[in-house]
Amino acid sequence: MKAKLNEQAEQLNRQIGTESPAALEMLSEKGRGIYFPRLGILSQAAEANGREINATIGTALEEDFSPMILPSIAANCSLKADEMVAYAPSPGRPDLRKIWKEMLVKKNPSLAGKSFSLPVVTSALTHGLSMSAYLFCDEGNAFIVPDLYWENYDLIFVNGHGARITTYPLFGGRAQKGFNMAGLKKHLFSGKKSKKIVCLNFPNNPAGYTPTISEASAIAALLLEAAEAGKRLVVLIDDAYFGLVFEENIFRESVFALLCDLHPNIMAIKLDGPTKEDYVWGFRVGFITYGVKGGTPALYAALEAKTAGAIRGNISNSANISQSLLVRAYQSGTYEDEKRRKYDILKTRYETVKEILAAHPEYNKHFSPLPFNSGYFMCLKMNSVDPELLRRKLLTDYSSGVIVMNGLVRVAFSSTPLAKLPRLFENIYKAAGELAGNDK
Repeated sequence: MKAKLNEQAEQLNRQIGTESPAALEMLSEKGRGIYFPRLGILSQAAEANGREINATIGTALEEDFSPMILPSIAANCSLKADEMVAYAPSPGRPDLRKIWKEMLVKKNPSLAGKSFSLPVVTSALTHGLSMSAYLFCDEGNAFIVPDLYWENYDLIFVNGHGARITTYPLFGGRAQKGFNMAGLKKHLFSGKKSKKIVCLNFPNNPAGYTPTISEASAIAALLLEAAEAGKRLVVLIDDAYFGLVFEENIFRESVFALLCDLHPNIMAIKLDGPTKEDYVWGFRVGFITYGVKGGTPALYAALEAKTAGAIRGNISNSANISQSLLVRAYQSGTYEDEKRRKYDILKTRYETVKEILAAHPEYNKHFSPLPFNSGYFMCLKMNSVDPELLRRKLLTDYSSGVIVMNGLVRVAFSSTPLAKLPRLFENIYKAAGELAGNDK
């Protein structure tokens, strides 16, 4: 016998069901049960704001009501104490959420005029994926993702929530050099269950591939076809490496811009953040943003409240100091120029990798690159030796480190100085040759 839901959860469910019946059906059992507590400690503390004496807050204050802070901590940051050590709200700082939504439209012009939620702050993208799984994934749900995917998907969706990962080869179009539309379509329409969770990660980790403009449109058309056929699609858009596209004719906006108002049966969930976009990996700040055709302010408010409740019951809130530093950076007059300079460094490394591979056709004897055009990584398919044996030999004999995953060698040009890139690929070639019994 299932436990009775809290009335606050029931109220949110009624609100969601009234605005979007399909969205209510897509929620997991946990998602239906979660709510942001507005009748307990948080609401009582809010009611006491501005009173002469406020003995509600579980923090330590100085005699002047400013947050206590150790001088050794305060001395190392120019932020005010309340920007560093005070709690941030569970859904995140309101100013940062507003700024990020404005930035989404600026980075994705197709979003202009479209209805989507105010982003909710998470403790980086991994936490955003985990909260999405909490809200939308039940045991046994199909999790559709290309065969080249980030290993954390297994930990979050399979180990954490009992999903069934269903993969298809990432590449299949244009003589195995483009996105595998047929593979995605097969899994969208397979089986009797209508609800499916689809994950789209571009630029892809580990392959470093982003669809072309025409491929992105075709993906949207395919999802629309499935939605019109009655499929309930929760589409997770993992935009961890958003903006790092290095070639022309590649889709430079998020697929979220194409999906957020496409069909009532498509719940588009954008998972992103400054981690890679703004080179602040240790800040642990990310965002969840919702979009669905016909989405209303009331629907999005309810989804945001459920997300805030899941965060409240998981980590309470994300770090205030990281959010404060980001607000200051985004409000500075130099942010855009600073970001462009870092992008140019990565693009130069990307172009150098392309030049190295083009200048050394002999490398094809031992390895061949998978298609790549963006992100932090590229992958090599080994033609003559076992990837794991190669990785170990590179460590012991060539003082070089790479990652082996999905039977491929992943090379992070993002973390390799420009001057060392030629030697890295030469080392891979030589090590492969020695393992294959041919030093040439």
